Amino acid sequence: QVQLVESGGGLVQAGESLRLSCAASGSIFSINTMGWYRQAPGKQRELVAGFTSGGSTNYADSVKGRFTISRDNAKNTVYLQMNSLRPDDTAVYYCNLHDISWPYRDYWGQGTQVTVSS
Repeated sequence: QVQLVESGGGLVQAGESLRLSCAASGSIFSINTMGWYRQAPGKQRELVAGFTSGGSTNYADSVKGRFTISRDNAKNTVYLQMNSLRPDDTAVYYCNLHDISWPYRDYWGQGTQVTVSS
């Protein structure tokens, strides 16, 4: 069992910054990838930023140049630095760990609300 605990969300004004954190704990025995997703009201959940199986990063076009994903392997923690926030970034942000080997499971954090005012 893997647990993901997110923190760092909040209410900010447009142009300001936030850093989200996701601490992973539990039994992690499989090969996996990690990333950040978000879901705005009335919209589908989308990938914001993630690490590929090869160790590189990818970003949604809407956040390129503004968001940065990073990790601290010693602390089993991934981060999402969000700069130049815009109102359309408002969403619930979820941390995800995806097994790419057995048992092929998806693990999700509880979600953290990010609200950007105009």
